[in-house]
Amino acid sequence: MGLRLKFNLVMLAVFVVGLGVTAYLSYELLHRNARDEVLRNAGVMMEAALSMRGYTVGKVRPLLPNDPDKFLPESVPAFAASEIMGLLGKKYPDYSYKEAALNPTNPRNRAVDWENDILGTFRAGKGGTEISGERETPTGRSLYLARPLQIRDGACLNCHTNPELAPPAMVKLYGLQGGYGWKLNEVVAAQIVSVPMDLPIRNANRAFVTFISSVTVVFVVLFVLLNAMLTLLIVHPITQLSQTAEMISKGRLDVPSFSDKGRDEVSQLGQAFNRMRRSLEKAIALIDKG
Repeated sequence: MGLRLKFNLVMLAVFVVGLGVTAYLSYELLHRNARDEVLRNAGVMMEAALSMRGYTVGKVRPLLPNDPDKFLPESVPAFAASEIMGLLGKKYPDYSYKEAALNPTNPRNRAVDWENDILGTFRAGKGGTEISGERETPTGRSLYLARPLQIRDGACLNCHTNPELAPPAMVKLYGLQGGYGWKLNEVVAAQIVSVPMDLPIRNANRAFVTFISSVTVVFVVLFVLLNAMLTLLIVHPITQLSQTAEMISKGRLDVPSFSDKGRDEVSQLGQAFNRMRRSLEKAIALIDKG
């Protein structure tokens, strides 16, 4: 096995191992950054919904007339936030916001299967203040961010304890089927924001392919340059030295001396070889005279 082949095999092994480690680390990093980006977007949507709820309670509701015979859903924070986020969803249909409840007043807020699991976790006191995760949807993978909605203000129970205490106009609008029996400090719903991961994942994959391709191109260029340097500085001089030594070993002393210019190890080897050759020539000359 030649020196060049050994060198190339070692270089190839180092490249394969290095590329494998680099690919694994970069893939994990890029996809983790993509997930963090999606989670930040979900957090922005969540904060926007909370701001809409606060604005409705603090700014809009005080301006509305207090008419017991008329119920305005727009004065309800959950309704206002859902409506405004629904308008946003018309432009970005894959983005969604929902205040999912087990026992909602408005039927559109009733939790579905996977939302029931989130609510169950919050109600069991195991989810803390926030839960995030991923799930498959018809349009691709989606990340969700959920926070519990807990009854902390006793005034909320005026509409949700029983139908007799609720505003008649609200009972007339939504009926007697849901939204009653709520208790103070109970987790009755969860704010859930869903954000698609398809685009960030595609961007991460594109960046990964670009990065690995660049690393591969750099290695190929480096491989070619190292091979050229190896041939010029090591393989060619050693081959020349080997051929010269072989011809001298066969009795041909008329071959040119090995070029020993330079101060590197190969040149020092050539200098030693030339001294040995001169010594050999003197020894042969002495024998011939004798």
